[in-house]
Amino acid sequence: MAFLPAAAVLRHRDFRLLWFARVASVLGMQMQAVAIAWIVYDRARQTMGVGESAFLIGMIGLVQFVPILILSLFAGQAADRFDRKTIIRASIALEALSAVILTWVALDAAAPMWIIFAVAALFGAARSFMAPAQASLQPTLVPRAELPSAIAWGSLAWQGSSIAGPALGGYLYAGAAWLPFASAGVLFLAAIVLVTLIRPPPRAAVATGRSLKLIGEGLLYVLRNRIVLGAISLDLFAVLLGGATALLPVYARDVLHIGPDGLGHLRAAPAIGAVAVAIWLASRPMRRNTGGWMFGGVAAFGAATIVFGLSESFWLSMAALIVLGGGDMLSVYVRSSLIQLSTPDEMRGRVSAASSIFVSASNELGEFRAGTMGAVIGAVPSVVAGGMAALGIAALWAWMFPELRKADRLE
Repeated sequence: MAFLPAAAVLRHRDFRLLWFARVASVLGMQMQAVAIAWIVYDRARQTMGVGESAFLIGMIGLVQFVPILILSLFAGQAADRFDRKTIIRASIALEALSAVILTWVALDAAAPMWIIFAVAALFGAARSFMAPAQASLQPTLVPRAELPSAIAWGSLAWQGSSIAGPALGGYLYAGAAWLPFASAGVLFLAAIVLVTLIRPPPRAAVATGRSLKLIGEGLLYVLRNRIVLGAISLDLFAVLLGGATALLPVYARDVLHIGPDGLGHLRAAPAIGAVAVAIWLASRPMRRNTGGWMFGGVAAFGAATIVFGLSESFWLSMAALIVLGGGDMLSVYVRSSLIQLSTPDEMRGRVSAASSIFVSASNELGEFRAGTMGAVIGAVPSVVAGGMAALGIAALWAWMFPELRKADRLE
């Protein structure tokens, strides 16, 4: 593949609109996520101990994962059958509705906690439809040769917003609890406008047939393609067992004693490392030994998680989280490129949906795992054990999927 300048892919108008829409929606989502975590943990700590409060944080991830698990496969076949722009806009509209409800909850100190969890479930439902539609739309907006660069820029949009979003959310929450939710609502509305301006791209084929048959075809494709299966399952188990995001409020309040603004910094730190790696990948697309780089990224993720878990220094914790994010970005970039390049357009929605279930299981279900373990054995042992498990998963998958380990070029 010829060398492509870092920003060359942004010359495509419709990709540029999708990119800015993603920046706005992810920025709003991250602002909202850090505010939800803090408001749940802070309100719980007024009447509960650390363990019980940590468990409630983990429950946020679980209630988001359940609708994703139930709906994602149906959302994937919908993305292969119907207008992807319409699906994306409807999904962001649900996110905007969640921001309105959470603004009210933040203004009313007497609002019951269950409303927050209900909104988290609504947010999970929105994400289950948006992820496959967005992942399927992106490859149709750029030439195939520029897809790896587009994926790197897409990751940069996510990670860049993940730096600014938590920090802004923490600062706004420190000013007034309702501000991050109201601001997120405005960003969601901006994202809807940007998606509306995208011109309908041509589609080589549209999937037809019964929904369950289409879902079965997508699952069968994933199971038969060992590169795809190995890549998404590696991410699933590494982050499911090694993720520490759910316990960051515990570290911010009771280990590092840095408050909600400090929590915003901790939430942003992994994205700082991820952005640095994404910029590097966007300017210098990976050419050789991609499988080895992916496994190296997972190993760095696990090792950095262990360091963070043991740290009692704010700056060491930040450094470990930055390295953690950079390692995760390497893995995400290779996995996303391999999946999108090897999947025909008429199946991208269903394969992306299957990938979304794996990713959500690793993230949201991983938050539940971390919160539960934090309640049982404590936050520090939970994080350290998770980092060790991620290292073990990297070694095991390198042995189980030699074709993935030996993957050379992104073609």
